[in-house]
Amino acid sequence: MRTVIRVDSSCEIGSGHLYRCLTLADRWKKEGEEVLFISRDLPGNLSSLVEERGYVLYRLPAHPKDPSLTGYAAWLTVPQKTDAEETAKILRELAPVDRLAVDSYAISAEWETSLRPYVREIFVIDDLANRKHDCDVLLDQNFYLNKAERYQGLVPDGCRLLLGPEHALLRDEFYEAGKHIRKRDGAVRNILVFYGGIDKTDETGKAVLALSKVCDPAVSVNVIVGLSNPQKLKIQEACRRFGFHYFCQVNNMAQRMNEADLILCAGGTTTWEHLYLRVPAIVTAVAENQVKICEDCSKAGFFTYLGYCSSVSAEMIEGAVRDFMDKKKPKQAE
Repeated sequence: MRTVIRVDSSCEIGSGHLYRCLTLADRWKKEGEEVLFISRDLPGNLSSLVEERGYVLYRLPAHPKDPSLTGYAAWLTVPQKTDAEETAKILRELAPVDRLAVDSYAISAEWETSLRPYVREIFVIDDLANRKHDCDVLLDQNFYLNKAERYQGLVPDGCRLLLGPEHALLRDEFYEAGKHIRKRDGAVRNILVFYGGIDKTDETGKAVLALSKVCDPAVSVNVIVGLSNPQKLKIQEACRRFGFHYFCQVNNMAQRMNEADLILCAGGTTTWEHLYLRVPAIVTAVAENQVKICEDCSKAGFFTYLGYCSSVSAEMIEGAVRDFMDKKKPKQAE
């Protein structure tokens, strides 16, 4: 079976969509499928990770951003029609294609319908539920209190819906770590800081500053950044100054999380990783699509949610950590 994944990464988009598609690709590859990728050559992209993982990557050409595009539509830099035409050209070369998987908030039914003649099945990854899709399967791995109603009227009759964290796209390292989850006694000896591969709003810097005022030398603070983090050198210097451990682009995230007594992190894919390993968390939403997920998870008592990044300060993080260390812990997911 041949599967083609259409996904992008960039300074604007971030890396989460690409990483979760790589996780899905690894799963399909294990099942004996041939998996290929199509990504546009956008500024700050991490498409090289696809090739480093052994997958064939087709790069769509870079274009000047169409000024008429706004919001998520601007992620493609071109109209959906143009992106679909360029994608269709590659799909024709790869024919037959059994499955086309797409993960982009900029793509909707318009794009999907135009590509139906070239594939047998369309598989969509989404969590916005804000536009119509023409797909056979839709995956939304996120926790919502109203998940059953969110896609009513947005997908065709007969579309298979995979909704909720039971369908979370976790890498194999997390399933392996899940066999050896630490029993935590409430004491805080190890704090992990990770706000995604790019962290363009520098939540990491806020957290490092906050922890410098809270933690004594007995607490091991481990700060992880991605290669594309624009502030990584500044963060590295701050970690050196405060005696924290600095890591860039690690390949053992599950182990690092399992060792932690508390994680300071963003919403998104990291949410399902730390919940799976039962690591208490203090979370900041770093994208608008994360706000509702974080709010619903917080209402369910899964973690402490501070708010959207623009309204979260280092002082707020400091206060939340002090509360946690004073034993006012959030309820953990079962």
